[in-house]
Amino acid sequence: MSQEPVNIAAYLSLRATENPDLLAVSTPISTDKNGKSTYNDASYRELDTLCDRYVSGLADIGIKPGMRCALMVKPSLEFFTLTFALLKMGAVLVCIDPGMGLKNMKACLEQSKPHAFIGIAQAHIARCLFSWPRCKINVWVTRSQRKTRFGIPTQHALIEPNDKPDNPLIESNSIDHDAAILFTSGSTGTPKGVCYQHRQFLAQVKYLQKLFGIEVGERDLCTFPLFALFAPALGMSSIIPDMDFTKPGSVNPLHVITPIQSLNITNMFGSPALLKQVARYQENHPTKLPSLNRVISAGAPARPDVLKSFSKMLNDDVQIYTPYGATEALPVSNVGSKLIISEYADKTNNGAGVCVGQISDGMKAFIIPISDEPISTWSRTLICKSNTIGEIVVSGPVVTKAYFRNGDATFSAKIPDHNGNIMHRMGDLGYIDDQGLLWFCGRKTQRVISKFGEHYTIPCEGIFNTHPHVERSALIPHSENGDIVPAICIELTNDGRHQATEQLISELSDLAKAHHVTKEIKYFYIHQDFPVDIRHNAKINREALFQWSKTKKAHTS
Repeated sequence: MSQEPVNIAAYLSLRATENPDLLAVSTPISTDKNGKSTYNDASYRELDTLCDRYVSGLADIGIKPGMRCALMVKPSLEFFTLTFALLKMGAVLVCIDPGMGLKNMKACLEQSKPHAFIGIAQAHIARCLFSWPRCKINVWVTRSQRKTRFGIPTQHALIEPNDKPDNPLIESNSIDHDAAILFTSGSTGTPKGVCYQHRQFLAQVKYLQKLFGIEVGERDLCTFPLFALFAPALGMSSIIPDMDFTKPGSVNPLHVITPIQSLNITNMFGSPALLKQVARYQENHPTKLPSLNRVISAGAPARPDVLKSFSKMLNDDVQIYTPYGATEALPVSNVGSKLIISEYADKTNNGAGVCVGQISDGMKAFIIPISDEPISTWSRTLICKSNTIGEIVVSGPVVTKAYFRNGDATFSAKIPDHNGNIMHRMGDLGYIDDQGLLWFCGRKTQRVISKFGEHYTIPCEGIFNTHPHVERSALIPHSENGDIVPAICIELTNDGRHQATEQLISELSDLAKAHHVTKEIKYFYIHQDFPVDIRHNAKINREALFQWSKTKKAHTS
């Protein structure tokens, strides 16, 4: 490319020019009981050509640059072509993850107020049945002009001209043009629409390529659709597995293992819940995945024991990387499984939090005092000393500037400095140690402020997670004679459910007393199946557990 791109979709045309016959997208047609699929393949030339035809068809039915277009299409060839067509023509992609649930999907549509709604028939049925959204939409798009079998008509069909597009491609001519509205997971509240300019997308492509050493021609197993969109920009071949993308924690392990082995997959992104599911399978069915160059996991901290188990399937020099970030800023830092297992796991197990690694080149991270109040102007006097737990604040090229039409959220999360740069408050707590490593201690809204002081989720839970019968744990508040004190919810392993409750509570109590950060914890709740976020199936919904605990009697030793 002779000059730096100003539109993230320019990378697709570049790949089609430089590597026209390289596999771009492979989608499953059918899958047998062993996880072996038959695929429909598209090269980069075919993907780019189809993308241009979609641009023409979308323009013919009234889609224009700057229009917000909600896209609700399952991971498929159409998902990739529609996404890059909208980006290429300068429209604003409103990407709504179906994994966030019906209620949150409706909230996202209400917030974003799209001009167009592009979706499969099921999406149109849902928006009619649930009245999505309560605003005027000018263009409805589906794949067929016929009525659905429920008799719900659509107003337009998506046209795919057979010949070259008559309409010229309308590419964004500014790196600062809006490219997309992506939504936070809503795991600790209502999802917020994050405004992405092409500038942030382009920066992310460079960061991901440099951080992980990704090369053109690699093959990526796409288990999380939003991350999969980076594959064409990075020149990877996107292999879509046969799975329910809204339930990564329930994936059939063979539907992950088999395509990796049979198609020589080199890169995989998976939530901690998906890694855990596959790791459990390999404990009983020893498996090797020699083609993988790396595994990337994000969405929530991955437990050291899961990383250790999954690593048994990898070559000795291959790591599982756990980058830290958020929808508003990603990636901020990164760390590999080898260091986690060999150096940081013991600290996590003893209440130090989770190490999320070295700050990425070009990014900056600071710790400021914990506060729930907005901060109008950035000042270096806010910065805490090393090893002091506070709120994580970041700045750099991948940091987004605002939430869509949500001034209150923007004011609360963004801090401008005197040079016009934006500092983003992650809403996470942590600290930077003497080696400059960033440690994560949990969400700010989920800390427990008790009569003993403040308690943070990840440090406390790391201690109880070491018990052999604890699947996972969650810090919640508990009322003791009108005072708030910390308590712990416990989800047991299958073996742990057969252990005597009195013995278990006694052992957990001994664990609590043995560590400074948990010494005040003496109330325990046993919960059979923790509620988790819908997107990654990995973030514990501690707010829901607190409400549940109000109806239960706590165990105490």
